[in-house]
Amino acid sequence: MSRRHFALALPSALLASGCAAPHQGTGRPGDPIVLTLLSHYASGELKAALQGPVDEWNATHDRVKVRTKAVEFTDLLTTFMVRQAAGQGADILHPYCLWNGQLVRAGVLRPAPPEHAEEIRRGYGEAAVGAASVGGEVYGYPTEMQTYALYYNKRLLREAGAAGPPHTWRELEETAYRTARRDRYGNTLVQGFGLSTYDDSTTVGQTLALLNAAGGRFVAADGRSTAIDSPAGRAVFGLEHRLVTRGASAPGVNVYQAFPSGQVAMVVGAGWWTGSLKSLMGSAYRDVGVAPVPVPEAHDERATLCTGFMLGVNTASRFPREAWQFLSWLNARKAGVKGASKGARATRMSTLQVSVGSLTGRADDMRTLLGAGGDPNLRPFLDALAYAVPEPNVPGAQQAKSLLRKNIEALWTGQQSVDEALRTTRRQVDQEVARSW
Repeated sequence: MSRRHFALALPSALLASGCAAPHQGTGRPGDPIVLTLLSHYASGELKAALQGPVDEWNATHDRVKVRTKAVEFTDLLTTFMVRQAAGQGADILHPYCLWNGQLVRAGVLRPAPPEHAEEIRRGYGEAAVGAASVGGEVYGYPTEMQTYALYYNKRLLREAGAAGPPHTWRELEETAYRTARRDRYGNTLVQGFGLSTYDDSTTVGQTLALLNAAGGRFVAADGRSTAIDSPAGRAVFGLEHRLVTRGASAPGVNVYQAFPSGQVAMVVGAGWWTGSLKSLMGSAYRDVGVAPVPVPEAHDERATLCTGFMLGVNTASRFPREAWQFLSWLNARKAGVKGASKGARATRMSTLQVSVGSLTGRADDMRTLLGAGGDPNLRPFLDALAYAVPEPNVPGAQQAKSLLRKNIEALWTGQQSVDEALRTTRRQVDQEVARSW
């Protein structure tokens, strides 16, 4: 099971771990401050990875302790809002960056103090800083960052006579049609290009990655309207519509199962999938390659999608200074890396993310941790940090994303034409983001 789907399968009840205390501390002698950190890292490798540095902090700091709590990812945003309204908000929050605009508007997130904002701008790539910012103001330290690239099956491309992964959309279409296979009854045996209605990542994520690669954007720069009803948006919807109607894509197929089974030749996905594929496919993982998301024309500049999480401080926290100190220690202070070359140093958060097959937005850390012997399939995701575009995180971003997904699926299943899907998306999303402001 992938990291993302493992997180989605967690129980909804609050879980507690770490250095718990009998009550919220005051900071007086003998009564340390206890900061609570609320995330979705509740079980398995994610829980253990976060607990390691938290335990290290608690063992080396007497006055300030940290206690972790977690909820199911699908409950995380609601939990932030409900606990805040009840006066029970955690000191430190770990939101999906898509929600930042909504959380800022609701008065949940505290802006990073100037020295921490400068530290973040200096230490992270532009996409990571953008994801952790709202209206140009930084609200937290980026943690897990996911860029999108093209996964492909080397064997299927080779058997179809393709010399390598596509670089342009024309090559993408040609390769998709050549690799797609159906049986005599019309059942899909191999998708040339994996379009799937399984979840946001496989529906909205890859569509926005292609949209960014075409120079388009989902939400306008001012955050008050959608920008998808544009030549770039029309090109993306047209590409996906052709792939479905000409039989190269079957949206009803779960690509998370079909790609590892050799039933999908190509699919655009996020970097976290590499670790899952490696463990799931065993020796067959040698057939997996990763390349940048193809662009419409050979001379076009590269672009893709970047999603992520961040750690920020609650406006209701009684100890914001101590909370920011812990976050700086976790995300900006470098420590020695076990098992790496002598003198190798990286932040604890970067070490944490690489240990579970993910990346952060600190390219210097990633190069240190991945090293010369790392999985080459992670390199395109690391390179993409330099040109990726963060998800728009205006106040209505979550609902806007849900509306976009609904219309993409209507396009793929023949319920809407390209023109209808673009018009409907524009009308619905414009209404949502305008209302949210």
